[in-house]
Amino acid sequence: MIILVLLVSVQNVAPECPSIPYGERVDCFPHPDASEVSHSRYACCWSPVDEANVPWCFFSKNHGYSVVSESQPDSTHIEARLTRMDAPSLFGADIKELIFYAEMQTENRLRFKITDANQARFEVPHEHVQAPSSPPTGPLKYRLELIQKPFGLKVWRTSPEKLLFDTTIGPLVFADQYLQLSAKLPSHNIYGLGEHVHQTFRHDTNWRTWPIFTRDSFPNGGTHNLYGHYPYFTCLENESGQSFGVFLMNSNAMEVTIQPAAITYRTIGGVLDFYILVGDTPEAVVDEFTQLIGRPFIPPYWSLGFQLSRWDYGSLDELKKVVERNRQIGLPDVQYTDIDYMEDKKIFTYDMEKFKELPQFADYMHENGQKYIVILVTLDRGHAAKVWVTEPDGNTLIVKRNSHTSQVWPGETVFPDYTNQACVDWWVDEISRFHKEVKHDALWIDMNEVANFVQGSSKGCAENKLNYPPFTPRILDNLMYSKTLCMDAKHKWGNHYDVHSLYGYSMVLATEKYVLTNRSMVFTRSSFPGVGKYAGHWLGDNAANWNDIKWAIPGMLEFNLFGVPYIGADICGFFDDSPEELCRRWMQVGAFYPFSRNHNAQGYKDQDPAAYGADSLLVKTSKHYLNIRYTLLPYLYTLFYKAHVNGETVLRPMMHEFYSDSETWGVHNQFLWGAHLLITPVLDPGVENVEAYIPDAIWYDFEKEQITDRKEKVNLNLPADKLGLHLRGGAILPAQRPDITTTYSRRHPMRLIIALDDNNAASGELFWDDGESRVISDLFLLDQDVLTMHVTHNGYTDPNNLKFENITVMGVTGAPVSVLVSDGTTTNALTESQVNYDSTRKVKECSILELGKNYTVNWQDKYRNSRHFDCYPEAGSDQAKCEARGCIWEPSNVPNEPWCYYPDTHGYITSNVVETASGITVDLERNTAFPSQRSQSRDISKLRVEITYLSGKSLRWKIFDPSNARYEVPLPLDLPAMPETEENNRLYRVQINNKPFGIQVIRKDTEEIIWDSAVPGLTFSDQLLEISTLLPSNYVYGFGETEHPIYKHDLNYHKYGLFTKDQPPGHKLNSYGVHPFYMGLEKSKYAHGVLLLNSNAMDVTFLPTPALTYRTVGGILDFYMVMGPTPEAVVQQYTEMIGRPVLPAYWSLGFQLCRYGYSNDAEIADLYRDMKAAKIPYDVQYADIDYMERQMDFTLDKVNFKGLPALVDNMRAEGMRFIFILDPAIAANETKGSYPAFDTGFETDIFIKWPPELSNDIVWGKVWPDYPNITVDNSLDWDTQVELFRAFVAFPDFFKSSTAEWWAQQIKDFYNNVMKFDGLWIDMNEPASFVHGTVGEKCLGDPALENPPYMPPLESMHRGLNHKTLCMNSEQILADGTRVKHYDVHNLYGWSHTKPTYDALLSATEKRGVVVTRSTYPSSGRWAGHWLGDNYSAWDQLLKSIIGMMEFSIFGIPYTGADICGFFNPAQYEMCLRWMQLGAFYPFSRNHNTINMPRQDPVAWGPEFAAISRDVLNIRYTLLPYLNTLMYEAHAHGNTVVRPLLHEFVSDENTWSIDRQFLWGPALLITAALDPVCTQKQGYVPNARWYDYHTVSILSALRGQFMNMDTPLSKINLHVRGGHILPWQKPENNTHYSRLNPLGLLVALDDGGSAHGSLFWDDGEGIGKLCMFVSVCVQEWESRGM
Repeated sequence: MIILVLLVSVQNVAPECPSIPYGERVDCFPHPDASEVSHSRYACCWSPVDEANVPWCFFSKNHGYSVVSESQPDSTHIEARLTRMDAPSLFGADIKELIFYAEMQTENRLRFKITDANQARFEVPHEHVQAPSSPPTGPLKYRLELIQKPFGLKVWRTSPEKLLFDTTIGPLVFADQYLQLSAKLPSHNIYGLGEHVHQTFRHDTNWRTWPIFTRDSFPNGGTHNLYGHYPYFTCLENESGQSFGVFLMNSNAMEVTIQPAAITYRTIGGVLDFYILVGDTPEAVVDEFTQLIGRPFIPPYWSLGFQLSRWDYGSLDELKKVVERNRQIGLPDVQYTDIDYMEDKKIFTYDMEKFKELPQFADYMHENGQKYIVILVTLDRGHAAKVWVTEPDGNTLIVKRNSHTSQVWPGETVFPDYTNQACVDWWVDEISRFHKEVKHDALWIDMNEVANFVQGSSKGCAENKLNYPPFTPRILDNLMYSKTLCMDAKHKWGNHYDVHSLYGYSMVLATEKYVLTNRSMVFTRSSFPGVGKYAGHWLGDNAANWNDIKWAIPGMLEFNLFGVPYIGADICGFFDDSPEELCRRWMQVGAFYPFSRNHNAQGYKDQDPAAYGADSLLVKTSKHYLNIRYTLLPYLYTLFYKAHVNGETVLRPMMHEFYSDSETWGVHNQFLWGAHLLITPVLDPGVENVEAYIPDAIWYDFEKEQITDRKEKVNLNLPADKLGLHLRGGAILPAQRPDITTTYSRRHPMRLIIALDDNNAASGELFWDDGESRVISDLFLLDQDVLTMHVTHNGYTDPNNLKFENITVMGVTGAPVSVLVSDGTTTNALTESQVNYDSTRKVKECSILELGKNYTVNWQDKYRNSRHFDCYPEAGSDQAKCEARGCIWEPSNVPNEPWCYYPDTHGYITSNVVETASGITVDLERNTAFPSQRSQSRDISKLRVEITYLSGKSLRWKIFDPSNARYEVPLPLDLPAMPETEENNRLYRVQINNKPFGIQVIRKDTEEIIWDSAVPGLTFSDQLLEISTLLPSNYVYGFGETEHPIYKHDLNYHKYGLFTKDQPPGHKLNSYGVHPFYMGLEKSKYAHGVLLLNSNAMDVTFLPTPALTYRTVGGILDFYMVMGPTPEAVVQQYTEMIGRPVLPAYWSLGFQLCRYGYSNDAEIADLYRDMKAAKIPYDVQYADIDYMERQMDFTLDKVNFKGLPALVDNMRAEGMRFIFILDPAIAANETKGSYPAFDTGFETDIFIKWPPELSNDIVWGKVWPDYPNITVDNSLDWDTQVELFRAFVAFPDFFKSSTAEWWAQQIKDFYNNVMKFDGLWIDMNEPASFVHGTVGEKCLGDPALENPPYMPPLESMHRGLNHKTLCMNSEQILADGTRVKHYDVHNLYGWSHTKPTYDALLSATEKRGVVVTRSTYPSSGRWAGHWLGDNYSAWDQLLKSIIGMMEFSIFGIPYTGADICGFFNPAQYEMCLRWMQLGAFYPFSRNHNTINMPRQDPVAWGPEFAAISRDVLNIRYTLLPYLNTLMYEAHAHGNTVVRPLLHEFVSDENTWSIDRQFLWGPALLITAALDPVCTQKQGYVPNARWYDYHTVSILSALRGQFMNMDTPLSKINLHVRGGHILPWQKPENNTHYSRLNPLGLLVALDDGGSAHGSLFWDDGEGIGKLCMFVSVCVQEWESRGM
């Protein structure tokens, strides 16, 4: 909290006048008679200007408050005290000391309150608003900054950093009856504030002042205050859609001035109680606001029908005539009576002469399926004590003479005090009594501003500061008690001065307490935020003119922002006679008002539709559009349900859906129903052509069902009987055959109207109940010719047994071959008579489905085979073999498309589903209608599925044999301690398909199915498990480790094998690691990730459907999904699960040199000398296996490398670091006692052996170690060399804890007794062997483990799984003693090797150092980095290295890189130079090549090469503080370091396929030359401000496009993103010296002149030592450069 203390104003203070733009002046004297004399009296600034509306008298720097103390009780609260600065008082009674209190209530909601530090003041007693019960758990989307003197506050959006609300533009003023606060806003897109008539939806920011104070007045287009009180607005920041809302919870009279990008509040009481609501979209802000004030109620279904009313029907007979003539033409649903039904206009009475049979009238309406609503207004003389508003003393008895009496309709009246519980009880009783007489269906409450026909009271109002405050906002009549009560009248809540604008709100709360048997409705004229929780509203007493038909649209849009979606205007106008053309056009648009009522006033002509003639054009067009309304009522009703549950708008501004299109920001003459139905009315006389804006989407003319234009203004021809109605592609609208009333229409069959989007997909939802309670909800999803209907909650059986009689699909490209309907149990094909295709309209229609059941409707067109899942993935398939498996044989000319595919129902069938709050359990049985696929692999007939809602953003589904335990991966994941049992907290929904069994995971926000295994082919046998899923888009990334030619997978039937192997990277060759994880993008631009936790040999196959098939040869199917929704969030959530990446030592970010084939230590010493002489930055030197004696771990070649320990010591003394290689295989042919590594390992039984039932021997292999006392003849072929010269080796079983202890001791002994080192490089740990299986190549045990019945497409698959590794029958022992086959854990060998190595390194060196490993599995990044293996010196490897790094970024291993210049083959000069430039931006930057190849280190190529290498490495070293900070953020939060562009610019689909560029974090764009003879490089420029790193110049205005970048041989293109700050440091020859230099900041301002960044800094190598993390920001810098 912050407490502010103010001092008494001081006279004769010379103003300090700032030099500021006109638009930032804040009016210091908000009176029309401001003068130079008045400005000097108040120490204001005076500067006349010739621009209209700009204040001449504006605040100086003298005014305001100063912070005198500040504290932060906890991480979510700030408190401060302020003292008033010495300045003259504006209106007297300034409060000297204030308290400021700020609370970070949720991730998206900030509250701050300013009030008197010493005395309580009135605060709004809101029924719903309250602090959350617990503090926010996620990262805040905002941050609060306090300015000390003068006091101010700034509210920032955190990502991207943006200043949203800045009160430093003007001073805080806080007097007893004058409170003022101004704030600068980030844009002119301001919407809301009310209630007024705003002639446009987006505010005019040219110095407009709007008073807010509830008032009975006509909405005639002025700026005066109207019925409601809404000090709330939404601000759309920019094209990103990011928006925020500001709510001042204050009910006193106020005015709000909107000036260019700023706002000023002036209120005359209460406190300043602000809520800042931060959202990613305008809809998200409405969601936040309605969470705060209360979600809108769901109106009863009948209330969505058309309604008819007027003031003064004259008599019940006349009323019945109106009802009957409208029934004759098929209208309406609801009838009202205004005050004329009452006896002398007295509430709770009816005229016993003219309306004698009113009780029977209600029955008469109900008998015809219609409803009846009565009005309630203020009351005549009261008879119950203590229920009225009283005189100022608050105690005077309520009698006529001294009660607070005034005049309304009945004459002299009293006013109930609805803030008094006694009054509420009395009020509810009166309503109940009246309802027993007249069975009305809802209540219409009016005149509750509160309205009064005299000024104040019959006695007038006293002269005091409440009735005549020192400052009166610009309210109508400039008199506080005009047409209302005296301000000193008393309520239970306080003075009328404070609660006047709450009168209607309190009346609604009281009225809501009366509950009918069925869900009813309250309809109020006066309102306050929160009213929408219980009531609807109409826009008041408008007039029959063309202005009012226009202005109704901004009004309705605003009330949807205010949380009151049940809103409408009096159709055809309340006052004046309505001309036929006006009423006709108004009936057309009014058919799409949420509250659709025709209502007019006493003394004017009838304007009910029938009054214009039964055959009139008005009646015909009214019926036409009301029929469309009634057809779409299920959709409208669903929108109200979504408003109630999610806070969504019903009547939606175009900009809420298309905020990236600035053309939509000011649209106010068109509107949407929800996201999908666009209404374009005619709003001017004599017009039949209307200019309309059609946003960027596929649109269908609703009545013609044809595609229209997009993203442009069009002229719509709308003749006298038409308005514009367009349906957006991507929509599924539930509909129903219409009838005269909702009572009858609800009995008719339903239908679905489907409009396909650009991806041939659509989604929708239906909420359906009896119209009075919530019990059923259907979800519709259509994607690629499959419509899924899913019942999410079914507790209601419709008495009419409703069916979907018709499904209309707009936008289909051809007649379907077939249409299949499945309810999960049976599948039926529709007959030709049930399917109709209209080639002209491109519309398909089919039927019939029952309401409340799950269905899939699948139609096949020309792409019918893309869903064929391969039933015979092995080679050699033919028709006989295919059909023997019960599959379908169908040759195809599409390359790689399977000819043998599964029938639709192949797989498993659901037999039992148990749903709990934490997940779902499902029992499965194999569909025995199909034969077993492989006789060698026994099918498991009964399976169990366990689905666990791990968290709101993650879930798990596990498919296993419940009867027999099978191997499961022993990987310790960091999972939530408890599942997420609150459905509303989950981003997803799961549904089960029964036949074939499948799981569908649906993102609730978008209704996209992001996992859908409800497809054929699920197989679960001993040695083959297969499952397929449909994908939500073609954009899939991940799966490794295999070389991929592009980052985004090609889904055209490509298959990849996954099995760790000593295999250099190559096309579709399984390589060193296994990562069965992918990230997928969705059409909504959200992202998710999926991990299959299975360590057996496997493959993944992509289909263009899009779809994906997994096949694995053992274990279980154990899937984990993270929901994002951003790509970066996917990686963060994934690494939170598998373990955050290790933080490498700072020095390991320096450049590194290595080669296999150093002949002796002198060669290394010479290289080191030459690198120093060339002044090329360089931190780490390696030694490969050459340094060892006969390539044996933990030994030193004492002939060629005897000087290496001393050289290492010397280099380390100069700040260098050394890393040695270790392989896991331990030589076994040494004389006992001469090689402790083997001797102690053998003694402690740490080597991999055969299972005891087969043998007690070690499973021997051969790798690099040679026999003792031999001379290797390198002229012989490789296999002969292995046989003759390579020693037997044993492989440690790193699962055993004893092995880890043995390994650590060997490393420590080597460090202490042989040679120092700083990091370790572990290689050959797939594990690799130079013999196949074992020495002699005869594997014991089950041959099916060595050559399983199904062999994934692995390198040398014909040789079996043991090719170049151990026998699969080898046995390993887990830490808990469980015995497992190498068959199951082979892929985990490198993973099990890594942690013991990291632990040993830390133990030996007592520093964190770095481990680099070749073989990896999910979570390896917790302990090690990775290099991309033994690559080739070839141009294509540059691009493939970027792809590999980006993949390992999402695998959670950010410390990665490729061997610069290539490992195999001689490097070329230009290629190696370009690779040095690219490699300078690898996180792990190492130049490395193999034996017998030419040198390729930077000093091997000559001076020019050395100079260019030095220059680019100097850039790397300059930016190492930034890279180190990125590595820390990866370690702490799971962020990526090498970052694909799509992670930062996912809304730009151009980035989804970019893999020739990458980012360091969010801010540095690297565009390297990847091809020979390249002088210009084409690079993509995402939509942001970018600076050329080399020249510090702003990139051209080109954004969101590709551009050619000059790329001479000496240059790599680097660009810094505006809005970011990069820490840097002057480079030196190594990091030991560079870290001694001062740090600097590279500040790149964004378009708004702001930037932010952070710095992590520690000693660079400590373990658990203190560090420093600094956040830096720059705001509104006057410069606009870098």
